[in-house]
Amino acid sequence: MRQMLITISNNVHLFARRMAVLAVCLMFITMMIQIVARYIFSSPPVWTEDVARYAMVWAGLLGATLSFKVREDAILVQSVFPKRPHFLGVCAEAIQSAAILTFILPVVYFCFVGLKGGFAKGYLARQYGLTADTLGIPMVWISISVPLAMIIILLHLAARWAGDSVDADQDRTQTE
Repeated sequence: MRQMLITISNNVHLFARRMAVLAVCLMFITMMIQIVARYIFSSPPVWTEDVARYAMVWAGLLGATLSFKVREDAILVQSVFPKRPHFLGVCAEAIQSAAILTFILPVVYFCFVGLKGGFAKGYLARQYGLTADTLGIPMVWISISVPLAMIIILLHLAARWAGDSVDADQDRTQTE
């Protein structure tokens, strides 16, 4: 069961990486279209800004799951601090897990259930009724990135508890 959980986490990680790269490429392409159309043809398409913005949201949230999996958080001065002893590492892992659960579980819950209960009042249900002005698609397709990223992080956390020891150096060598 532990190995299956770790394998699922690894496969989801690889898929999320591909989707994040795709989102960044989509963002880059649409911004290039916007720049060329604006400065060369003086007539930018109205949809490029929204596509780039939504691709950035997807890339950012999927990127958060990627950095969580490989334990590469956005800490700029990490090398300044000394290695912590093992017994402190276990305490730090427990505190980090508690903090993650404290943040993510309410986010996931309220994505599906509203403040007064019921699925019709949840974040995703409210977004389903809205439409992106320039694209004409339901906003739920953009908003689904929030609970999806949180659920992926929960999966990676469960895999970490099961003994997953993937770090940034291992992750780089696996993909090369």
